[in-house]
Amino acid sequence: MARTNTRKTQGVRRQARKAGTTRKVRSARNTGQSIIGRALALLPFTTEQLQKAFTVLILGGALVGLGWLAQVSGATAVASDRFAHMASNAGFKLQRIKVLGTDRMNDNAIYERAFGQRDLAMTRVDTVGLRDDLMTLPWVRDARVSRQLPDSLVVDIIEREPHAVLRRADRLMLIDPTGVELEPISQADAAEYLQIEGPGAQSQVEALDRLLDAAPALKSRVVGAEWVGNRRWNITFETDQQLALPDGEERAAAALISFAQADGVHRLIGGEVVAFDMRNPPRMYMRVPGRAEQQELDMQEQEDS
Repeated sequence: MARTNTRKTQGVRRQARKAGTTRKVRSARNTGQSIIGRALALLPFTTEQLQKAFTVLILGGALVGLGWLAQVSGATAVASDRFAHMASNAGFKLQRIKVLGTDRMNDNAIYERAFGQRDLAMTRVDTVGLRDDLMTLPWVRDARVSRQLPDSLVVDIIEREPHAVLRRADRLMLIDPTGVELEPISQADAAEYLQIEGPGAQSQVEALDRLLDAAPALKSRVVGAEWVGNRRWNITFETDQQLALPDGEERAAAALISFAQADGVHRLIGGEVVAFDMRNPPRMYMRVPGRAEQQELDMQEQEDS
């Protein structure tokens, strides 16, 4: 009786299935490689350039990792200390400080801050921290700090410009065009500056400048300004005459221009009027000393007669 060789048949089928699977894997791999190849071909880079870029990324990642490990282990700090010590021994130690750009401010305030780093190795001088410290000084609008090897530090200062005097209850303060207080000033020295006063006036310095710029012919004759009720200005001229302006920048500027035109025709500044009121433009009210008393006396005489 003949016997069927089942083992051989099963082996052939298994090999066929394996060959089929291999062909499918190879086909999928070729398809994937083909897709990737087409995608890479669309990029504006050559294969060589891409290989270099990947190499740089791998090396960069390795360096970052090594740096992190060195910092964690304290190797960076040790190396920094040794380098600073070597630099100091070689003469790269802060010995001199040069201050540039100062005119009105006292240089001692700068030296006091800068000399805190004297005798340090130049690699240890904190130029950023020193600049931040200098920026807290009232007179300093900007500062630049740089090392000048082998042993000098250069501090270049841009000063604030004195612009006006803020009259407080107990003192006079010199301020810049933005209202920053610079230093106390005597009454005699304050005479050359515009003097402002009133609650909130310090924050209105720039607005006051814009207002006075609207009437250039009057600007040089204004010696004082009072911010009233946190809404409007009273202007004082060099003749001690006072002009009350309405609230609102546009209304105040229009009133000031109108007053300048009237002064050009009638010479109001320097006349007998001591106060002008333009809070209700275009009307202008004027006060003459003794005028009210004289009118009252005239009315009394008419009644007696």
